[in-house]
Amino acid sequence: MSHTAHIRSHRKPRRSASTIAMRAGVAGSVLSTLAVGGASASSASTAEPVTQTLELPTLTADLAAQVAQSADATQQAAANYELRAERDAAAAKAAKQAKSDLAEAKKKAAAKKKAEAARAAAAEQAASRSSERTTLAASANSSSSSSTSTSTASGSAAAVIAFARAQIGDAYVLGATGPNSWDCSSLLQAAFKQAGVSLPRVSQDQSTVGTPVSLSNLQPGDILYWGSAGSGAYHTALYVGGGNFVGAENPSTGIVEKPLPWSPPTGAVRVL
Repeated sequence: MSHTAHIRSHRKPRRSASTIAMRAGVAGSVLSTLAVGGASASSASTAEPVTQTLELPTLTADLAAQVAQSADATQQAAANYELRAERDAAAAKAAKQAKSDLAEAKKKAAAKKKAEAARAAAAEQAASRSSERTTLAASANSSSSSSTSTSTASGSAAAVIAFARAQIGDAYVLGATGPNSWDCSSLLQAAFKQAGVSLPRVSQDQSTVGTPVSLSNLQPGDILYWGSAGSGAYHTALYVGGGNFVGAENPSTGIVEKPLPWSPPTGAVRVL
């Protein structure tokens, strides 16, 4: 026998299995109760949030609809603003074009008025010239009864006149001396050469040869001049009788026979 056998063990006596099982059962029951209670409490505590969770989608949908409506309204406002801006730009462009068209119309109207005034002035001037020519023609006809103005060319004068008339239709070219183009003084120089008369080449000198005669006392073969005799003369032609003259007038007419009133001369000289 051990020497410690009579000393009580300092360890606690072991509980029996039944006691432990009973306590375990009690504890399990308590834990189950607590779990159930906790679950109940948890369910109770989450009951109110469940209500909020159910309402949240409704609030979110309303808010989304409001946002969508606001976006649509903003987009529509932007579209309306853009449309107004385009209309304003079109109106401004149309106004600018209208202003330009009005200015152009005024300019054309002013030009038309100016052209009409010019035509009226030209018509008045033409009528005045026609009146002057009529007066001169009447004067020439009144003096045609004199034997000097109606006398038929003969001798040397006839040869000069025949040559000049033969060139009618030829061209006028300044400085030309024939045979198909002439200027005023070269035509007379060539015509008088047919009668054996040597004339100077230019109009200024031709206006001073021979004897000065009055325009009311002309004879066929007389030399007519325009401007003042001498250095002031700028044109010459040949008087052919009947109130007419033959001359190289200008590039547009060439060599022509015209009545004195068509272009009244300034003076005349006689060399035949």
